[in-house]
Amino acid sequence: MNNSLFAASASDLTIERIRALAARPDQVESLTLEFKREYSKSLLTTIAAMANTYGGLILVGINDKVETGTDRVVGTDAQETIDKVASGCREKFDPPWEPTFIPVPFDDDSGLSVVVIRVDANTAPRPLLIDLKAPIRLSGQNSTADRDRLLRLAREEPTASVLPMGQGLMAPHLNSDNEGRPTDDFVLRTGINLPMGDAAAWRPLSERAVDALARALNESALPGALRNLGQGAIDQFMGFRPLGHNRSRTARLVWQAVSRRPVEHPIKAIVTVTLPQVHGPVSAAPVASITVDVVSRVCRYTESMGNMSWEHRYPLPDLAVLCDGLLKALVDPKVVEEIARIADIDTALVAQPRELHLIADRPVVDLLSSTGLQEIPGAGASFGGIFRANPALDLRVAAERQEQADDWLRQLGLDAGLSGMETLVERYRATTPPPA
Repeated sequence: MNNSLFAASASDLTIERIRALAARPDQVESLTLEFKREYSKSLLTTIAAMANTYGGLILVGINDKVETGTDRVVGTDAQETIDKVASGCREKFDPPWEPTFIPVPFDDDSGLSVVVIRVDANTAPRPLLIDLKAPIRLSGQNSTADRDRLLRLAREEPTASVLPMGQGLMAPHLNSDNEGRPTDDFVLRTGINLPMGDAAAWRPLSERAVDALARALNESALPGALRNLGQGAIDQFMGFRPLGHNRSRTARLVWQAVSRRPVEHPIKAIVTVTLPQVHGPVSAAPVASITVDVVSRVCRYTESMGNMSWEHRYPLPDLAVLCDGLLKALVDPKVVEEIARIADIDTALVAQPRELHLIADRPVVDLLSSTGLQEIPGAGASFGGIFRANPALDLRVAAERQEQADDWLRQLGLDAGLSGMETLVERYRATTPPPA
């Protein structure tokens, strides 16, 4: 799910973050999020429904509707609320099971709190029954599982309910020529895994849906970040469009910089949508994947110009813009909406990217501009790496997205055996307008 509060540590759950969440005009109740002003018996049904579906968050002490002139975050007595919910879970659930409770106190002397209830579908004993029924979660409301859904819940393997959070991507590889020599400077990969709705699990990809995703990508922040990476190496470009291996359950959308130089495409981005095959074990939960590969050959482009006295290296600002553009594109509401349409799921289930892969044809120390960086003696060479994201960051928020991009750049420098990256990042951000 794309709500960062689900993954945040208890110490990171502050009343300021909760107020910010409740104040967002686009943050409405969904498959994985519900607001409750106070304890009610329906709260237990919502817990069971989320446990039987994709999990989620219930925030007790928040009005479910926004009313002009009133504070949506009203608070509740944390201990009383937790005691009532825990008692109801023990008495009503079959088998008895409790979610995680985290009280978040107000920053005043009122004694009130917001109770965050985390429902992890991966740890719940599914199907979780209440009053001999198995509730399930629909968009912003609860329903009851029919016979087929109930049978699937009973048959699934213990790990079949896992909602992937964007991790576990396959590592990218460098393209090579006929003699096996790499033709790329580096390949950067990120992406997400996501669950599949009932219809998308069997139907082929729609041409209109794929074209709509291409349009959304072309209108996102990614093309601008790619052009910036070119450093003048782009004569023209061709936007995202189907190119190469496209099948009934695989879509491949490609953006290309076009040059008249020997290096025909100095920069290329490939977005691959892969739906699971229709065959497979019944107990396996179908999972789709979206991967984004950025292939850069700018160093080779400059070499092809014949100026051997100048060797191109990638400056930190260009990499910062690229990381931010990648992340911003994958949380762009239009892109998320088209991804959700392809997978036939609620937009709340489109995860945020939580992993970045980099593989280079040379040591990273030779890939980066050396200005402000210094090699650590004996640190050894690095040709890339796998960089995890902080799951507590909401990448839809510009400041938190910037924080994630900066963390990745600092890790890139450390893994490459370089000192000075932290200072470079700080200087760059100090002289750059805050991201939009």
